[in-house]
Amino acid sequence: MNRDTKEQVASALHEVLDTANLVIVTHFSGMTVAESTDLRRQMKEAGASFRVTKNSLAKRALEGTQFGSLSEMFSGPVAIAVSEDPVAAARVAVGFAKKNEKLVIIGGALGDDVLDPVGVKALAELPSLDELRAKLVGLVQAPATKVAGILQAPAGQLARVCGAYGTKEDAA
Repeated sequence: MNRDTKEQVASALHEVLDTANLVIVTHFSGMTVAESTDLRRQMKEAGASFRVTKNSLAKRALEGTQFGSLSEMFSGPVAIAVSEDPVAAARVAVGFAKKNEKLVIIGGALGDDVLDPVGVKALAELPSLDELRAKLVGLVQAPATKVAGILQAPAGQLARVCGAYGTKEDAA
């Protein structure tokens, strides 16, 4: 790879890192092409990306981003998972690593916060942004439903009492 190509690759990776909220650093030693393709497909479906990086180019791309503190994690066969969603890349990487021991999570960063492997696994267990929105909508709608049920209850009780008096008088 000549110097111009290296600069273009580092620049493209820098742009990706500037827009990302989450970066996961992994070792992928021994993964087959099929396994790597499957992982990339899962990442893409989740709105994330997975790419193998050359360590020197990745370190250069990290400079000037919020993820600059990750540069010491880049040694050996490294690949990174990147996503704008703060949970997506972590969830897919952790799920894949559970099934395939060839993918090892080294660490990552969520914004300025550096995460160790345990932190990445904890992040993967959090609900996604869409799930949180659905729960919030459910919480907002639940009280309205309960209020409507409570307001209807006295009217229903009054109707039942009137109906009982009416059947009582008919019987007499």
